Amino acid sequence: MRLLLDFAIVAVAVWAQWALGRRLEQSARGMSRAGAAFARAAWTLCAAWCLSGLLVNVWAGYSHYPLSANVRIFWCGAAFVWALGSTGAALWLRCWEVVTRRIPQANPGRRKLLRTAGIAVAGAPFAVTGFGTFVQRTRFRVRETAISIPGLAPDLAGFRIVQLSDIHLGPFLSAPELARAVAAANELQGDLAVITGDLISVAGDPLDECLAELARLRSPHGLFGCLGNHELHAEAEDYTEREGRRRGIEFLRRRAVLLRIGGARLNLAGVDYQRTKDRPRYLHGCETLRAEGALNLLLSHNPDVFPAAVRKGFDLTLAGHTHGGQVTVEILEQTVNVARFVTPFVAGRYQQGGKSLYVSRGIGTIGMPTRLGASPEITLVRLEPA
Repeated sequence: MRLLLDFAIVAVAVWAQWALGRRLEQSARGMSRAGAAFARAAWTLCAAWCLSGLLVNVWAGYSHYPLSANVRIFWCGAAFVWALGSTGAALWLRCWEVVTRRIPQANPGRRKLLRTAGIAVAGAPFAVTGFGTFVQRTRFRVRETAISIPGLAPDLAGFRIVQLSDIHLGPFLSAPELARAVAAANELQGDLAVITGDLISVAGDPLDECLAELARLRSPHGLFGCLGNHELHAEAEDYTEREGRRRGIEFLRRRAVLLRIGGARLNLAGVDYQRTKDRPRYLHGCETLRAEGALNLLLSHNPDVFPAAVRKGFDLTLAGHTHGGQVTVEILEQTVNVARFVTPFVAGRYQQGGKSLYVSRGIGTIGMPTRLGASPEITLVRLEPA
């Protein structure tokens, strides 16, 4: 599935460069020879830079090769941003072309005005992409959600869990920006703080710096976490567990801790990233992590495990991984994003068989340093009796 998605992204980008190039060629007919040559050369350079950046990112993703920060920013990241803006512009111009063909255009002045208006508005996707890259990407927001738990013990009613996920500290999220998110999380004064994976993106990213910032999270019942696919790919799982514990962060790797909250018990379990290729064996043997007579809460980076968690008897699962789609658009009251092709659990709260899942949109980005329609979030989960 991932290979198909990567192929689709590259294919759409190729189409966008071709469509806008064809439009540029038509416009070049009215330019001077030197101006037309410059425009063609500039467009060819932009298209080649965009497509090569996408292909390098795909290659690095499958080989897990740690690209340098400059390559990720100025080649791959910028290529994704250009691909998104140019695809939006190409789609708009195509729609505008179809619509204007149906409008009588006997007046040459009217025809020219419509053509000029269409080209001018085609710049909007680039502006929107710029907003998502330079503004919304680090506009953290608090999302508070109440989750009803059947048979919740009275001492757990109103219990508040602060969740941070998908940090991806590196070129597209700085330590000061993470510090701002941690400070906002601490202001919520949660009873428990959890981290649901992906502290970094690739080997060589500032993992120690990320752990140092996350260790500043405060809650009366401790700071716990699980590991994500990027810790796995960076071969940093053992190091993260060890250094996290030294700093006061307990990463739960297929184990559980029993917390006593007044007269109630909260059993907090965590697992490493569950690979999608192992879907039939999700959470294999994890029923042993449950505790009878307690609220059983599972930390899993991958939200796809939710049906398995329900079968294993976990009352609540907290996950991340999807970034809420990262770039999400709404068409005919339906949200559309890449994550929807991978999992039905994209963002927010889900329920099944009296059990609940919450999927955080996370605070970082991967691949494209842009967020649109999926603001980075600091999550506050409040437990309520059903």
